[in-house]
Amino acid sequence: MDVTDATFEADVLERSQREPVVVDFWADWCGPCRMLTPVLEEKTSEKGVTLAKVDVDANPAVAREYGISGIPAVKAFRNGHVVAEFVGAQPPNRVESFLDELTKAPLAERIDDPALKDALEAGDYERAFQLLLGRLEHEPEQKDEIRKLMVELFAELGQDHPLASTYRKRLAAAVF
Repeated sequence: MDVTDATFEADVLERSQREPVVVDFWADWCGPCRMLTPVLEEKTSEKGVTLAKVDVDANPAVAREYGISGIPAVKAFRNGHVVAEFVGAQPPNRVESFLDELTKAPLAERIDDPALKDALEAGDYERAFQLLLGRLEHEPEQKDEIRKLMVELFAELGQDHPLASTYRKRLAAAVF
């Protein structure tokens, strides 16, 4: 789907609240963009992921807002935030790995702890972080597993999410 400065919020940010959206920032004159586009189209279609394409020349506001300085630039959005990205043409196996990470089952579906699962399913990420930090304090032998869960939750939220920033610092203080 082609996305413009005017439609980016609805087509990408709002849609990413329901499903991951991969955005390809490109330009018509860009040779590597022409190499990457068919790979992205094929792999996103195989994985059932929405692909949004932004022509940076025709839509400079969105390109500027997301700091696009080199193209092709690909950013994955979840919950309105960038959760993964790469720049430059990539081989099909690299694009596939990128999409595999993006389409992995949400953390809530892979958790056994009922309280943590409930917090994640309710979207109460602060409570989830509090529960994980509490487990870290009471189950120090599980430090590596808890750290991995928190890092995965940071990625699921998006690295620029305020809770990710706050709890990344708290995790570092608790682990080190």
